[in-house]
Amino acid sequence: MRRTLDIAPLRSFVAVADCGGFQRAAASLHLSQAAVSQHVRRLESATGRSLVERQGRGSRLTRDGEHLLSQARRILTLHDETLHSFGLGTEEAVVIGSTEHGAAHLLPFLATVLTQSLPHCHVRFRIDRGTKLREGLDAGRVDLALLLGPADDPRARPVGELELIWYSAPTWRRPSPAQPIPVVAFDQPCALRTRALETLSLHAIPAVIGAEAIQLAGVQAAVGAGLGVALMATLGQTPEGLVARDDLPRPAPLPLAVWSRHGLSAKIAQRVAEALQQLLTQAAAKTIVTNLELAKGA
Repeated sequence: MRRTLDIAPLRSFVAVADCGGFQRAAASLHLSQAAVSQHVRRLESATGRSLVERQGRGSRLTRDGEHLLSQARRILTLHDETLHSFGLGTEEAVVIGSTEHGAAHLLPFLATVLTQSLPHCHVRFRIDRGTKLREGLDAGRVDLALLLGPADDPRARPVGELELIWYSAPTWRRPSPAQPIPVVAFDQPCALRTRALETLSLHAIPAVIGAEAIQLAGVQAAVGAGLGVALMATLGQTPEGLVARDDLPRPAPLPLAVWSRHGLSAKIAQRVAEALQQLLTQAAAKTIVTNLELAKGA
């Protein structure tokens, strides 16, 4: 009987190894878990060896599986290089997750840059809360995520800092010192909400949550309605109908990092990080201009 190692099962097998399990591999390949399991069984039938074994709730490669993994990587590399040499490169789907602040100001630029620098990738974006994006990375549903906060994980690559500015409605007036300042913020958990309250607290300014929202549009609408002030990362672009404030303490910027799922190509993560670093450099210049204008008006 003639035995073959087909490309699709080999891709599934490598994904299982890189993602740490069948469920994550299936999500990263946009296949069902049953399809990935079937692919691995086909490889075990072709090799006559057990390649994956259960370990608690997860799985691990056997010694034969480790041997096949190294060979599978070589086969897939040669396969893809051959197609590329004929101008028929395979298109890789990459899912990039972002919060709404990133979607409004980072993603349009990022989409343009990635179309040029990663022509063989089909980029798809997912907009969600930071906690959901982290869950997506762990499950393999998201390949990269743009997240605010410290890069305290091996999967995170720091790309810079986002300057933060206070915004309010044009008619809003700061209350007397004895009265707390109403803050409009996202629901918990939220890095911007935390930074806003910490900044006011550090300057002994009383504050209270005046309105909460689960989406950026809700935050901006509440601020526009005069319900309070909000701290936003706008990359130097003032939201329509709002004004920047010069009578509140300047907050420290928030670090931005690109988080990668296990097994994602380092080249893709690097290209995304480089694009964001370029954008943040440009945005920093705009924010400096905004701060200078605020200082002049003070």
